[in-house]
Amino acid sequence: MRNILMKEMKLSASPLAFFFIAFGLMFFLPGYPVLCGEFFVTLGLYQSFQYAREANDIVFSALLPIAKKDIVKGRFAFSCCIELCGWVLMLIAVLLRMTAFAEAELYRTNALMNANFFALGMALLLFGMFNLIFIGGFFKTAYKTGKPFITYIIVCFVIIGVAEALHHIPGLAVLNAFGSEHIGLQLATLLAGACCYVIFTFLSYRRSCDSFEVIDL
Repeated sequence: MRNILMKEMKLSASPLAFFFIAFGLMFFLPGYPVLCGEFFVTLGLYQSFQYAREANDIVFSALLPIAKKDIVKGRFAFSCCIELCGWVLMLIAVLLRMTAFAEAELYRTNALMNANFFALGMALLLFGMFNLIFIGGFFKTAYKTGKPFITYIIVCFVIIGVAEALHHIPGLAVLNAFGSEHIGLQLATLLAGACCYVIFTFLSYRRSCDSFEVIDL
């Protein structure tokens, strides 16, 4: 597994996939929809899938003495590594905003979603949707990237829009808690997002293995 992952990182990955991890730091931006940072991380992954496709990486991988499901496993492992690296940067931003910058007027007067554990949970949900919609859609053909990515973009920004609007609904303002306020609810929503990420990624992996197995390369 380690060799397959190293092959993905060194041969198949676009440099943009690594560069776009830095967009996780968008969680520091006030007055900006912070969840867009998650989208840019997945945009880097999309570029990597395109880069690998143009290099005919799938056929090259199929010629290696490994099972087809290992090719799928390697691509999922690489994607999850990039996603979680971006998420760690988001986590660092949230922890700093909850502690060192807790009294910063710039963040206190922010009209959009605050960078809290609820936002981190939503980021994990969106990463899970990327794995389910885009990566799962890609392995239906092991070639087409446009349609599944457009579908993901639509779903992603609908979810971002809903997440940004939730705290304006009466009774749901606690979702936009600042710092450590309502920490129990924040952690519960983070856990829910993490569960969605694991479930969506696992379901997509299983479906991708089944789809890729019957593709005639």
